[in-house]
Amino acid sequence: MLRTMSGFFASRDEFADKARRENFPVASRVLPRAARANLMAIYGFARLTDDVGDEAEGDRLALLDGLEAELELAAEGKATYPTFQKLTPVIRELGLSLDPFRRLIEANRMDQRVSSYRTFDDLVAYCMLSAAPVGELVLSAFRLSSPERVRLSDKVCIALQLVEHVQDVHEDAVSGRVYLPLEDMERFGCVESDLLQPSANARVRQLVAYEVERARRLMNAGVSLASTLPLRPRVAVAGFVAGGVAALNSIERAKFDVLGVRCRPRKLGVAGGMVRYVVAASGKRARA
Repeated sequence: MLRTMSGFFASRDEFADKARRENFPVASRVLPRAARANLMAIYGFARLTDDVGDEAEGDRLALLDGLEAELELAAEGKATYPTFQKLTPVIRELGLSLDPFRRLIEANRMDQRVSSYRTFDDLVAYCMLSAAPVGELVLSAFRLSSPERVRLSDKVCIALQLVEHVQDVHEDAVSGRVYLPLEDMERFGCVESDLLQPSANARVRQLVAYEVERARRLMNAGVSLASTLPLRPRVAVAGFVAGGVAALNSIERAKFDVLGVRCRPRKLGVAGGMVRYVVAASGKRARA
């Protein structure tokens, strides 16, 4: 098992390459170097955990158990692999709980057992494992965590996860997974085979439009969250939100055909959105 695990432990450059392909900037250059390093260490763990859960050959549950054991070693300063060795100073210096990391692992365990979600609430419960912990860790990396900020962060992270689910509908369906609520599919008359077609029919487009609007409403919490933060973290959070919104805009430009069109955010759209959200958040902060 350890030999198989080692094959998934990418170098910093490989993780950096994956970070550049995300919808949002993972570690904005406006942040201090130490904060960027902490964010990249956290991202490396989250990316690795998802890669094991999605791509590893063999017994993925056993591999995920191995990741959790290595996480425990990282907290003790005894980690074997570079990804976890980089986590050790982050966990220690920031006094991080291991609970958010464990929830990310648990989300990937769920992926091995659960292939679809009946209701939107069911999907949100999954996102609270698969996405919300990342927001908690980001706030902790800024040393700015509070119950209210975590509540707002949860909404933003759920929205960002929904965006990815909509973007990857076909890829997930090929893997036998559906991350669109089944009750919503039924509402619009969609069946799983519709998600495997080379382009989206009218029913799928209506379904995607519905999910896009739902994600937009949740993403609105980003401005409120950013308005509570100092300038540099405010810019970083604005970047996360801008990336998610730019991805949603790309889906709209494709007329919601996420099967026939690769919908990814435009760099200029992300940059422009970041500026707008920083201004909006700063204005809201000034009025508070």
